[in-house]
Amino acid sequence: MTTLHGVPTAGARTARRVRHALWAAPALALITVFVYYPVVENVRLSLLKFSVFQPGTRYVGLDNYRQAFSDPVFWKALVNNLLFAVTSVTVQVGAALVLAALLEELVGRRLGGLLRTLYVVPAAVSMTVAGLLFQFLYQRDAGLVNSLLGGVGLDSWQRDWLGQPDTAIWGVIGMSQWQSFGYTTMLLTVAVQRIPRELYEAAYVDGAGRVRTFFTVTVPMVRQMTTLLVILTVSGAFLVFNEVMVMTGGGPSNSSQVLGTWLYASAFTGDDMGYAAAIGTVMFVLTFAAGAAQLYYSRRKAVEA
Repeated sequence: MTTLHGVPTAGARTARRVRHALWAAPALALITVFVYYPVVENVRLSLLKFSVFQPGTRYVGLDNYRQAFSDPVFWKALVNNLLFAVTSVTVQVGAALVLAALLEELVGRRLGGLLRTLYVVPAAVSMTVAGLLFQFLYQRDAGLVNSLLGGVGLDSWQRDWLGQPDTAIWGVIGMSQWQSFGYTTMLLTVAVQRIPRELYEAAYVDGAGRVRTFFTVTVPMVRQMTTLLVILTVSGAFLVFNEVMVMTGGGPSNSSQVLGTWLYASAFTGDDMGYAAAIGTVMFVLTFAAGAAQLYYSRRKAVEA
């Protein structure tokens, strides 16, 4: 007998839990093997000194982390990742949400299909192709950026954008925003379209203008999507690698290094695998903490609402 007066018995509940566990077991096994185990193994390796060209390892405790925190290139890379994160959240979430709301208000769904196609085109371009394209755009003599600046009389602004330490990282960040901005705008446009129009009509009846309606209706109603995009953009900013490797390789003079490229250089150029593992652990902690903080904030706001 599986139920008693319509209520499942203890045996039935246990059998159901076992079935659920069996269905989840393959996924849990894959996550354990390909996610949790590599994380734990990387932490273990970060406590060692070893080389791929020599057998054996040497336990050094937290020396690799002390080396990282005393390494000026590590701090430069971390600052560059933070610049990536702040810029990405501002552009790919903040500015994209404003554009999505404006387009939905002014254009509506008349050109929705065309706009969604235009949004996704940059994201469909491979990272290598986009990096090479922007390398050409940033060239000092033949690049389009300097040509446009010269054409409007801003010759003093012309420079070797990827060849100078103070502008190289911004050139890479600019390319990254160009590639991702349209895709996040498309996602936010879909989220804005799902907001009931009655809420906007009620706000207008109460005398709210477009700016106030944006902050009191649009922003709260797309919180789930913005939370997801913030987590993805911040995580992506701390895991960025391809853009820098294609466009600058971390140069000039390590000015555009990020944690991912410095990890790669330390491991495969400097042959300091333990130090590279320590950098990887720092990257994991930062991305995990950022995601957890954003989820906590979002859930607290949802409860308050």
